[in-house]
Amino acid sequence: MPKFIVDECTGMSVVHFLRKQGYDTISVSESMPQAVDVDILQRAIIEERIVITNDKDFGDMVFRDQRAHKGIVLLRLSDDLVETKLRVLVAVLTEHVEKLADHFVVATEENIRIRSTVR
Repeated sequence: MPKFIVDECTGMSVVHFLRKQGYDTISVSESMPQAVDVDILQRAIIEERIVITNDKDFGDMVFRDQRAHKGIVLLRLSDDLVETKLRVLVAVLTEHVEKLADHFVVATEENIRIRSTVR
């Protein structure tokens, strides 16, 4: 079962939902408030956690800067309501949970794209 680290911008509702589903989940806002993205990514690597975020900067770090990671789920939502985040996240977990590790996942209201970043 994957472990997650949820970025502050994604919100505590996602953290609570994942914990309720039995996932080992830490919250950036609880454990490392106002941490910079590089530090979040480093902790995720050390603890083998998948980052869940709304922050496009993680894409730049992975693809432009070629930083290592253990998996990133980028929620690119036009509707930022909690219900939408949870609905999209449920789709990601239901359909693709086994593909999250070591991949970059972009999830929108309409589709889920999974890219390998293994070099």
